[in-house]
Parts: sequence; C-alpha cells; structure tokens
Amino acid sequence: MPEFPPITHVALTVRDLSVSVPWYEALLEAKPVLDEDTDPDFHHTVYLLAGGMLLGLHQHGSPAPEGDFSEFRVGLDHVAFACADRAELEKWAQRLDRLGVAHGEIKRAGYGSGLSFRDPDGIALEFFAPPA
Repeated sequence: MPEFPPITHVALTVRDLSVSVPWYEALLEAKPVLDEDTDPDFHHTVYLLAGGMLLGLHQHGSPAPEGDFSEFRVGLDHVAFACADRAELEKWAQRLDRLGVAHGEIKRAGYGSGLSFRDPDGIALEFFAPPA
C-alpha cells in the first residue's frame, strides 16, 4: 500500500476577499501566486507557503450564510501552521501584536504548544510547535 500523501493545500472560503486578501498578505508577508476568477461565481486567491504548501482564499458568488465561522459546525475546525519551537511561537505572538491581531496565550500540552488566533471571518488559525 502506498504511503499516505501529505497535504498540498488548504482552501478557506471567506466572505469578502477585499478584506481577507490584505489581512493574509500582512500575516504571510507575501503576495498571491494566483488570483483569478474561475467561473462567473467563483474567485480564488492562492499563496505559496514554505515547503510548497498552498493556502487558498475562495469567495463564491452565492452569499455566505449569516454569522462568522464556528469550529463547532461540521467541517473545518482550524488550520495550524508549523513552528520549530516555543521561541518561534513567541515571535509570532509579537508579530500578531504588531499587526493588531487578537490572539490567545501560548498553550502547552504534551503533544506540543499552540498559539490560537482568528482571521477577519473568524476562521480559527494556529501556530503550532512540537514538544520541547
């Protein structure tokens, strides 16, 4: 049996690309590698992350239901970005502070440490480091 393949990309549906694109560009310090309409009711903006992973932002022509994202609904819970260690998590906490992005405290568990925050639509994001 072949080895299970790694994740190549994550696509997040956002309410308004005009809000989300500048927010993600500031967070990622990157411009999109792809920004296009693929049919009359769909647009996507894609960023290339370290290791070749892609992060996509999708906006559909059909209006999103009212309310922000909730990890309690069936579907996505959160997206985590890899960090080497706690020191890197602390640097990201400082960067989020400089960007004015609210976040929780760094939480430590037996399986690693995480720093949680949300995007403009309330999508749960995290920086995560393995245990020391």
